[in-house]
Amino acid sequence: QILAINRGEEEKILRVKVTLPERDWREAVSTVFRPDPRSPLAEHLSLAIEDAAERLLLPAIERDVRRALTEQAENHAIKVFGENLRNLLSQPPLGGHTILGIDPGFRTGCKIAVVDSTGKVVNTATIYPHEPQRERDRAIKILAALCIQHKVTLIAIGNGTASRETEQLVADFLSKNPASQPKSANLPLADLRYLIVSEAGASVYSASPLARAELPDLDVSMRGAVSIARRVLDPLAELVKIDPKAIGVGLYQHDVDQKELNSALDGVVETVVNRVGVDINTASPALLTHVAGIGPKLSEKIVAHRNEKGPFPTRKAIQKVSGLGPKAFEQAAGFLRITTGAEPLDASAIHPESYPIAREVLRRAGITLLTPAKERQVALDRLLAHTPVEKLAAELGTGLPTLKDILEQILRPGRDPRQDAPPPILRSDVLSADDLVTGMKLKGTVRNVVDFGAFVDIGVKQDGLVHQSKLPQGTKLRVGQVIEVEILSVDKDRGRISLGYIKG
Repeated sequence: QILAINRGEEEKILRVKVTLPERDWREAVSTVFRPDPRSPLAEHLSLAIEDAAERLLLPAIERDVRRALTEQAENHAIKVFGENLRNLLSQPPLGGHTILGIDPGFRTGCKIAVVDSTGKVVNTATIYPHEPQRERDRAIKILAALCIQHKVTLIAIGNGTASRETEQLVADFLSKNPASQPKSANLPLADLRYLIVSEAGASVYSASPLARAELPDLDVSMRGAVSIARRVLDPLAELVKIDPKAIGVGLYQHDVDQKELNSALDGVVETVVNRVGVDINTASPALLTHVAGIGPKLSEKIVAHRNEKGPFPTRKAIQKVSGLGPKAFEQAAGFLRITTGAEPLDASAIHPESYPIAREVLRRAGITLLTPAKERQVALDRLLAHTPVEKLAAELGTGLPTLKDILEQILRPGRDPRQDAPPPILRSDVLSADDLVTGMKLKGTVRNVVDFGAFVDIGVKQDGLVHQSKLPQGTKLRVGQVIEVEILSVDKDRGRISLGYIKG
């Protein structure tokens, strides 16, 4: 509210004044400055005190109060932005899919990019199903041809202009197409689904030097469709290429201290990247930049070395990169992964300096990282039953937190913490506001969280609002979270949908 008031005042829509009751300030002043009533100057002193208070003191107090309130509001806004960004970056990846990404549009058409499971662009196209061309049948034929040719398993639609119209097109395509396909097509189009993807920042990425370097042969407008498709494969790897402020999950982000905001958001990105870990043989320079100890210059050198000499066989081989000294290696090694190397521990979050301890734990348990997961669990349980974890840490000469991390990684080596979150909602049909009735229960995806509640995508044109008053006490929603909601009311004229929270 404070930031909204400040913006209104700055745009000359509001006039703001802090009013202090006269009785209160006179009483406070008189307790400090009380002229001697017997003095011939008493009246002059009283007038001087009153003038100083009204002309100097009260305006100064107003400035201080508003400055303190603004600072408090800015800190809160930055915190909310950081939490939303953290949750957006932590959304689970949907790996293994061949994805058809659509960047919707009206006059300029819908840009289509098909990417394989590695994120490589295999085909592009433009369709014009909407106004003014309205080439709907031709658009559906192009969609069908691309899906069959490249064995597409998922369609990703950007949530910008013409998003819902394009969603309706895809839903119609999915509902009509399977029955019309010959069995020889060998493609289970009946199982094909779509999802809506936030395209915030896609246009910023499309015109960036990084996009030009990655996709030099593609038109600027087509790069947005590539970004949308890749965001499904690995949201973190794609979103780190974009300035966090352009991702659009903040509130009054342009009204807060930009230096503080940048510092906070950079910290969030670095925290998430390091928590998830990075495959050094596939990561882009944009992703490697956020790994502790690396930064922009070293990330470029790592990728150049990889391109010239081939994949890194082990973590230790990273030290051959020019400029990557012992200190940088010590900082970065635990966050880098090598999933196809000779050393199985390189695929885990265990730091190389802790390898001897991890190997001793494996030896005592009588297992390796290649032992089936259930057998590893049984063996570790047996080891800890014989030697409690505190005693084992002392025997191995390591700290308790370090040993617990090693045990966790032995159980689930290289575990991606994002996989613990529920996957996004995949749809095959579309709802309209006319389909919504009070009391209807639906699943939705939280798109943005603000102080007064959360906006939720329930599959219709307009996001619904779960007001803060409808949330159970202590419940905090996250961007990207899948929740179950109930329709409380629908105002079609104003385009507003009120939702109640059931569970998440």
